[in-house]
Amino acid sequence: MKMNVLARLSLVVLLSGGLWVAYAYGQAFGTQAAKLSTVKVKDDLYVIHNDFVPGNTTALVTNAGVVLVDDKFEIDHDNIVAELKKVTNQPIRYVINTHHHADHSGGNAKMQAMNVQAIASEQARENMVDGKQPGLPTVVFDHHVHVYLGGKNVELYHFGRAHTNGDVVVLFPAQRTLAAGDMFTFGDATPELIDYPGGGSAKEWTSTLDSVLQLDFDSVVPGHGVVTTKQEMRKFRDSTLALRNRVHALVVQKKTRDEISKAMRSEFHWADLHVMLSLDGAIAEMQ
Repeated sequence: MKMNVLARLSLVVLLSGGLWVAYAYGQAFGTQAAKLSTVKVKDDLYVIHNDFVPGNTTALVTNAGVVLVDDKFEIDHDNIVAELKKVTNQPIRYVINTHHHADHSGGNAKMQAMNVQAIASEQARENMVDGKQPGLPTVVFDHHVHVYLGGKNVELYHFGRAHTNGDVVVLFPAQRTLAAGDMFTFGDATPELIDYPGGGSAKEWTSTLDSVLQLDFDSVVPGHGVVTTKQEMRKFRDSTLALRNRVHALVVQKKTRDEISKAMRSEFHWADLHVMLSLDGAIAEMQ
């Protein structure tokens, strides 16, 4: 996400009077359909990709239907369906929301109108209820669940707090690929954005990623950015540790909020949105 885009989004958040980030995302970006392309990861696994906003959509094709991970904004629904038709005639059976933000769950209601089951962590659904979002998931889980379709296995894990308190990662074991949601972003994507209103945690993000990295996979579909490797996810994990240690050091040194903000902007490339959603919570966590 480019800085000027972040600035526009931060303005929307400021004007929204404290409404949920998911709503702000929808207002800032969900008014124009993204230009999509489909990238093959494995023989039966695809990523419906765009430049940055909204998030990636992952599709596992089986002979009994399609399992999606994330469905972007509502306005992107028709284009997602059109992209899928390029690779399969099978209907969508399930959509898994990696978290509650509208660039990952905004298409739920239209999916449900097609008899698609929406699945999320219990915490993500609670965030969607609090944010009065449409298309609430009808299936939720706490720690670990499998989805079996057409003889293929999809594993869902909720390890704890990170970007939000409801972050889910989705493992495709036969394809050795993980869909990470915004627990991991890559490339031109933003640095760590800790959504404290959505239950995120700078302190716990690192240990949550440690649990994820114990899973058996090679490739990673980030929440935003191009498909990459487990090694890049390890590097991102290290950056979350560096961030929390730096905030803690600045708090111990009794630096002012403005001084900590300047350090985060210069050292970790935080923009206005990061400062608004992440700074005060991070300072409080690192006391």
